Amino acid sequence: MRAPVRWIAEWAALPAGLTGRELAEALVTAGLEIESVEAVGGDVSGPVVLGRVLDFVDEPQKNGKTIRWCHVDVGVEHAPEVAPKPVRKGETVAPLPHGAWPRGIVCGALNFAPGDHVIVALPGSVLPGGFELGSRKTYGHVSDGMICAEDELGLGHDHAGIMVLGDADDAGRPWVVGAPALPALDVVDEVLDMPITSDMGHCLSIRGLAREAAQVTGVAFTDPVARATPAATSAGYPVSIEAASCRLFVAVTVSGIDATAPTPRWMATRLAAAGMRSISLPVDISNYVMLETGQPNHCYDADLIDGAIVVRPAVAGEHLVTLDDVDRALSTDDLLIADATGPIGLAGVMGGGRTEVSASTTRIVIEAASFDPVTVARMSRRHKLASEASKRFERHVDPGAAYAAAHRVAGLLVSLAGGTLEPGETVVGSVPAMPAQTIDAGLPERILGMPVPADRVAAILAASGVAVKRAGDTLELTPPSWRADLVDPYDYVEEVGIKVGLEHLPSVVPTAPAGRGLTREQSLRRAVGRALATAGFVEVLTFGWASEADAERLGLDASDRRRRSVALVNPLADTAPLLRTTILPGLFGALARNASRGLDDVALFEVGRVFFSAGDAPTPLPGVAGRPSDAELAAIAATLPEQPRHLAAIVAGDWRPAGWNGAAVRAGWQHVLGVGELVASTVGVELTRRAGSAAPWHPGRCAELVVEGVVVGHAGELHPQAIKAYALPARASALELDLDALMGLVGGPGSIAAVSSHPVAKEDVALIVDESVPLAALEASVVAGAGELLESVRLFDIYRGAPVPAGKKSAAFALRFRAADRTLTESEVAAARDAAVARAASDLGARQRAE
Repeated sequence: MRAPVRWIAEWAALPAGLTGRELAEALVTAGLEIESVEAVGGDVSGPVVLGRVLDFVDEPQKNGKTIRWCHVDVGVEHAPEVAPKPVRKGETVAPLPHGAWPRGIVCGALNFAPGDHVIVALPGSVLPGGFELGSRKTYGHVSDGMICAEDELGLGHDHAGIMVLGDADDAGRPWVVGAPALPALDVVDEVLDMPITSDMGHCLSIRGLAREAAQVTGVAFTDPVARATPAATSAGYPVSIEAASCRLFVAVTVSGIDATAPTPRWMATRLAAAGMRSISLPVDISNYVMLETGQPNHCYDADLIDGAIVVRPAVAGEHLVTLDDVDRALSTDDLLIADATGPIGLAGVMGGGRTEVSASTTRIVIEAASFDPVTVARMSRRHKLASEASKRFERHVDPGAAYAAAHRVAGLLVSLAGGTLEPGETVVGSVPAMPAQTIDAGLPERILGMPVPADRVAAILAASGVAVKRAGDTLELTPPSWRADLVDPYDYVEEVGIKVGLEHLPSVVPTAPAGRGLTREQSLRRAVGRALATAGFVEVLTFGWASEADAERLGLDASDRRRRSVALVNPLADTAPLLRTTILPGLFGALARNASRGLDDVALFEVGRVFFSAGDAPTPLPGVAGRPSDAELAAIAATLPEQPRHLAAIVAGDWRPAGWNGAAVRAGWQHVLGVGELVASTVGVELTRRAGSAAPWHPGRCAELVVEGVVVGHAGELHPQAIKAYALPARASALELDLDALMGLVGGPGSIAAVSSHPVAKEDVALIVDESVPLAALEASVVAGAGELLESVRLFDIYRGAPVPAGKKSAAFALRFRAADRTLTESEVAAARDAAVARAASDLGARQRAE
C-alpha cells in the first residue's frame, strides 16, 4: 500500500510540521511495517518552472527517431541572454512581447502542440537521482533545458510523453509562465510504502491508515465513510443475489456523464503517488474511491447490461473475457456478476470486457458489494489473476463502507464528469452483525504483564472503533465492521498491547528449566552431521515441496504406496504442489545451480523429512472456537502422512583436484558408498552392501544399503535419464537412506572391544568367482568361514584377464587374525584361512587363485 501523507492528513488532523518519516515511526508502533518513505517532488531543486511551447519543428534522425527543436517561453526572469537558433531555416527569432528571448530546447516527446503549457527544467536544476541539468549540444542544437515527463520529476512512473498542463490549474487559475512549477502544481508530498498483513486489511485504504495515524498521534479523525447503510430497497437498477458468498450489493446509477472529461490533476497525481496510472475519468474515480475508502467498486456501462444484474455461481462451460482481454474458462466454484446474456464480471476480482466503460459511455451503474474473502481468494488463485480489488477482499473489506463508497463514486461522477444521479437506488442484503465478546477488564493487564487500567483499555478499544460497554469488572465488546480480526478475547489483548506500545512491555528473562540434555536421536543426528562435514561435505537445506513432474523425471514407480505424494491445499507455488517423498530433487537442484555458476567439484548432503501419504481420507478440520477434543486430535493424527527423516548426499566433479602430487581423483559411487558406511559407523551399526536396483540410480551401478537384514537406503551412480532431466554433471553419484530407520536399529549403547597385546597374523587370499557374483557376498562368505579369530578383512584388488578365465574375476582379500589371549600358531592361522576359502567355495563356487 502506497499512501501520500497529505491524503492521510485530509482525514486525520496530523500535527503541524509532522514529517512523513515521523508519521512512519508512529505507525510502526501501531503494528504496521513501513518499507520506505518517498519524497514526491521533494528531490527536485533549482529552476524548474512553468513554460509555454511557442513553436517547434520535427526533425527525423538517421536512427529512426524523430526529435523536436522547440522554442519555449519561460518568462522574463529565466529568459536566455541571446536568441536561440530559429525553428526553421531562413526565419528570424523575434523577442517575446515581454522583451525577452525564448529558450531553445530539444525534446524527444511528440505529444504536445504550440501553445501548450509544460514544465521546464532549466540549466542548474537537479532532478531525482541527483541528475544535474546543464546546457548541452545534441542533435545539432544547443538544448537550453528539458521539457519534463512526470517520471523525470518523481511525480509518477509514466514516461509515454511530457506533462501537458492545459491552460489553467484545477481551480481555474491561469498558469503563470516562469513561476516555480512544483508549488504551482501543489504536488510536493511524501509517500509511505508499506506491506499490509492479512490481519490489518482495513489499512489497505487511506481511511484505515488515517484512523491508525489519528490514534497513535492523539489527533481527531474524520471518517470518509460516515454514511450508514439503509434498509434493503430495489428502487434502483434491478439486482438479485443467488449466492451466500455475497452478503451485500449496492447499485447506484449516474446518467449524462462525459467519459472523455479530463481527470483533475490533483486526482491523477494522487493516483500516481499511490502506484496507479491514470486511465480515464470514470476508471480513475473508481480507483480513487477504492484507495480512499478501501471498498472496491466497479462501473458498468448501463447501456451494455442486458436486463437485471444477478450475483450467482458460474455454470459449467461458461466463459468470461475479463478487462485484461483474457478469455477465461469458469469453474462452478467461481462467483459471478451476470446479466441475462451471461457473465459480466468475476465478483471481487475483475470486471468483464463486454460492459466496460468507454469514451462513448453516458450512463453508469456503480457496484459496491461485500464478498466472502475465501471465495475471492480462491478465484484469484484459480485464474492466476491478482487485482487491487481481490487483494482487499481477501483481507476482508468493511461491508459497512459499500453504500457510502458507491455514493462517493456517484458524487465525483456528478461533479467531475457532469453526470446526474438518478433517483432510486438498490440495496440487496445487509451489513452482517459483528460477533460480540465479553472479557475481564483486567485480562490485558495480566497477559501483558504491565499496568493497563480498565479505563485505559476501554479508551484504547473505543478509539479503534470497538463498541465498549462497561459492566463492573467486565467489558462487553463489539468490533466495528472493518475489524474482522477481533474475534477472541486475546485479539483484544493484542490490540491493547499494540496501542499501548509493545516497546513498553517489561523485559523479563524467564528462568530456564533444568535441562535433560539432548535426546539420543538428537545426539546421533548431530554426530552424523559433524562427521559428514568433517569428511568434506557441505550441508544444504532445500524446500520440502515437489513438482508433479519429479516422479516421472526420477523414474519412480507411481504404484508404490510409499511414493504416493501428499498434495498441498494451498501451495506457495503452483509448480510445486506436493510434499516430497525423496530429498534427491532438492539436492539435484542445488547441484545444478552450483554447476551452472562454475562450481564443478561439489559434495552436498541434507537431512530432512519426507512425506508418504497415509491414504485418501481427508484430514478433519475442527472449529476454532475451542480446543479440539481428544477424539478429533486422534482423527487428525490418523490422516497425517508418515514423516521419516532421510539423509541424502550427492557428489560430482573431482573429489581431489590434480596437483603436483598426483592426478585428479573423480568423485563417484565409491564416495557415496563411503558416506553410507560413515553414517552407519557414526550411529554404531554395521552396514553391508549388495547389488540393488532402484530409481533414480543407474542399473547395475546401484547398491542396497542393509543393516541387520533391513534395507535402509540406496547409493550409486545416477541414471543418465535423471542426469539429463535435472541438468546434472555427467556421472554424478548420490545416496539416500532412511536415517530414522537406521537409528531405530541401534539397540543400545555400543561397547568398546578390548585391545589385544598379542601380535596380528596376516594372510592374503585371492579367490576366482563368476563375474555375476557380488563381491559383498564373497566377502560375507569369507568372514563366515574364517571364524572368530578373524579381526578384519579388506578387499584390496580386483583382477580380470589372463590367466583368469573369461567370465570370471579375481578378488584379493587381506585377512587379519588375532586372539585376545595368546599368540596364534601358524597352524591355527592356516586352518582359519583354509576354512574361509572352503566356505567361499561351498557358497559361491569360488576357487583359490594359485599364482
